[in-house]
Amino acid sequence: MSRHRRAEETHGHGHGQDGAADDAVEVGTLARTAVLVSLAAFVVAAVVGAVWLWPDREPDFGEGGPPAFATEDTEFVTADVTEVAEPCADGERAAVEDGAVRGGAGGRTGAALTCGQVAATVTEGAGEGDRAVFPVAPEVSRSGLTEGDSVLVVRVPAEGAASYQFSQVQRGGALAWLLGIFVVAVVVVARLRGLMGLVGLGLGAVVVWQFTLPALLVGENGLAVAMTSATAIMVVVLYTTHGFSMRSSVALLGTLVGVALTGVLGLLAMGGTRLSGISDETGGLLAGQVSGLDFRGLLICGIVLTGLGVLNDVTITQASVVWELRAAQPGMPRRQVFASAMRIGRDHIASSIYTLLFAYTGAALIVLMLVSLLDRPFLELISSGVLTEEIVRTLTSAIGLVLAVPLTTGLAALLAAPAPAAARRTARL
Repeated sequence: MSRHRRAEETHGHGHGQDGAADDAVEVGTLARTAVLVSLAAFVVAAVVGAVWLWPDREPDFGEGGPPAFATEDTEFVTADVTEVAEPCADGERAAVEDGAVRGGAGGRTGAALTCGQVAATVTEGAGEGDRAVFPVAPEVSRSGLTEGDSVLVVRVPAEGAASYQFSQVQRGGALAWLLGIFVVAVVVVARLRGLMGLVGLGLGAVVVWQFTLPALLVGENGLAVAMTSATAIMVVVLYTTHGFSMRSSVALLGTLVGVALTGVLGLLAMGGTRLSGISDETGGLLAGQVSGLDFRGLLICGIVLTGLGVLNDVTITQASVVWELRAAQPGMPRRQVFASAMRIGRDHIASSIYTLLFAYTGAALIVLMLVSLLDRPFLELISSGVLTEEIVRTLTSAIGLVLAVPLTTGLAALLAAPAPAAARRTARL
């Protein structure tokens, strides 16, 4: 066979569909059994963990009871904005009567707005048809709030006319459009694989909402909840998106081992840095609402879940690279397969670290801006609780990711052998 024909055949294996590579790669019975038994151990542990940690009780809200968004004599109603006044200048304040400007027939119907006020018509809920006038923060006015926007307001019944207070902008419509564009883009570009990825994403969200958050709220061990959740999510997402194959199973095993390493590193780092898990007012607010929370456990769980997506990305990539190399070059020694795949893995590690770093930077941008204004030594600034948490989160996720790449690559290179037909075809070339 000519050298040109051989190159074409190799290229076809390297960039063909997953099924072609899977057919050209054979995994021995003993190796296959070892991988599946290892995965079964993780799955059994996750099932036991889910049963053990399942939140079958309410969080401990203390004497005050669960937090309420409205008192007994108030309720949330929906209103459409009809007029928005200019934001108040520095030193000025919007006109407010007893915390809210009255609306309705007995209120200031048709009155001109002062700075910082918004007029809206109640469209759903008690007081439907009322003209509600209420102040909003300057940043709300400057965000682009305009006539026709839907807002959620708090209605406080009173003699004569109810009073209204601004709660939030209703953003469901805009979010639905954004979600629709995302779904269409994924399905058009990635087709069935993208659609299955969306299904896996939805199932993963269900795990977080129905198990992870409730379990953490009742004070269960954060690392145990994280490992149980991560295993359930990854089994569902990876097999749903990439199908049932040894390639997917190797990637899954590498991901779960990487998750375990990340959790252990997070525990060690948290102990060494003496982090409490409460570094800002959000944590303090949660502590005031729910008693008995393990905030250090919450931090560990957050560390594990944050790096889950990137970790899975590198492991499935490395397993696929090994499978494609083995399919394209059946006679290549395992050591050479590993070395070739690791050259790609190193590039992937570098780009993934950038992803983690800038993702955290973007999420904590306002905090970083505030810290940069302080006239203190750099090492002292990064030792503050909120920044140390982000640094620990980034570094532990990155270390787990880095270690998962050679682990997954080595495991895949060790297991993947050329199928007999592919070996015979290579021998004839």
